[in-house]
Amino acid sequence: MSGSSRHAKRRTAKAEAKAQRQAEAKREATSAAKPDASATEKMSNKAYLKELFPLHVELAHLQQWVVASGAKVCIVFEGRDGAGKGGTIKAITERVSPRVFRIVALPAPTEREKSQMYVQRYLPHLPAAGEVVIFDRSWYNRAGVERVMGFCSQKQAEEFLAAVPLVEKAIIASGIILIKYWLEVSSDEQTRRLEGRIHDARKTWKLSQMDLDSYSRWYDYSRARDEMFAKTDLDFSPWYVARSDDKRRARLNIITHLLATIPYRKVPREKVVLPRRQKASGYVDPEHPCKRVPDAF
Repeated sequence: MSGSSRHAKRRTAKAEAKAQRQAEAKREATSAAKPDASATEKMSNKAYLKELFPLHVELAHLQQWVVASGAKVCIVFEGRDGAGKGGTIKAITERVSPRVFRIVALPAPTEREKSQMYVQRYLPHLPAAGEVVIFDRSWYNRAGVERVMGFCSQKQAEEFLAAVPLVEKAIIASGIILIKYWLEVSSDEQTRRLEGRIHDARKTWKLSQMDLDSYSRWYDYSRARDEMFAKTDLDFSPWYVARSDDKRRARLNIITHLLATIPYRKVPREKVVLPRRQKASGYVDPEHPCKRVPDAF
């Protein structure tokens, strides 16, 4: 092979390598410019249920460990209206015992409760040994809705933010595992969900005048949230923020994080075998004329 031929082949090879590098760079740039489909496309219900099943199994293991070890777990859920708190709590609790997993969703305080120390009405609901307590909104009402909607003074809100780290330190020192979640929903998604409640008779009960008044104060709530994080996102009691525009992904992410945060282990159980039933020994079904539920379906 002549020298000119070898040089020509080398030039061709270099040109091909350069073209390949340019094509790869273009693909990478295009890929970076396009958002990940998994991050933009909402999860299907089929995919969600498939991922939820093993998490429910693990929550059952967690429940057994809590009961066996006498652990005390307190989970706080906060976020704007329509952020998905209720759906997430339902996903956590639908396959465990309500005697172990207790949900606390307190109504507006009574006149007597208003005269108490602010956190007093929440303290009786904290978990005892062998319990998991989930607060669907909590003492952080003072930092959010009460502050924004004028149910407490600015001074009271500031005093609360100064005091709550001490309260939570005492809660944790008593042996309670305290985990705080904030569900972050975008303004567009919140609008879509609240409008859905207006037109869905199954959900209209979720809308109150307070919800409507709160909806118009998006940035007041943003400022209140920001200060709450600044004062109460602490090393010993941090806030965990979950993006919840895709409510199914949010539920899976939170349950996965919850299971990773609590140091539980699978408690050994004896193999379950159904015993034999006793013999009828002359028993006959009675002919009592009971009132029956109609077979409408």
